[in-house]
Amino acid sequence: MRKLSGDPDCKNGACPTLWGTADGEDYVVQGHVISDPEVLEQLGMPEGETAVMVPAAVLEGFFRARR
Repeated sequence: MRKLSGDPDCKNGACPTLWGTADGEDYVVQGHVISDPEVLEQLGMPEGETAVMVPAAVLEGFFRARR
């Protein structure tokens, strides 16, 4: 795994982060698990999937770096 972008406001090292796999085929998003039943219902995810929330700055930092 390769760290691609992280929360710029992170103080403890265990913050929302965007990771890339070694082969560049997939991304892994580390974030805060969404447990609000209303939000999960809106997402309509199938069994076996979960959702995490990350600050916009994490993804914006990644896309800015790719330009």
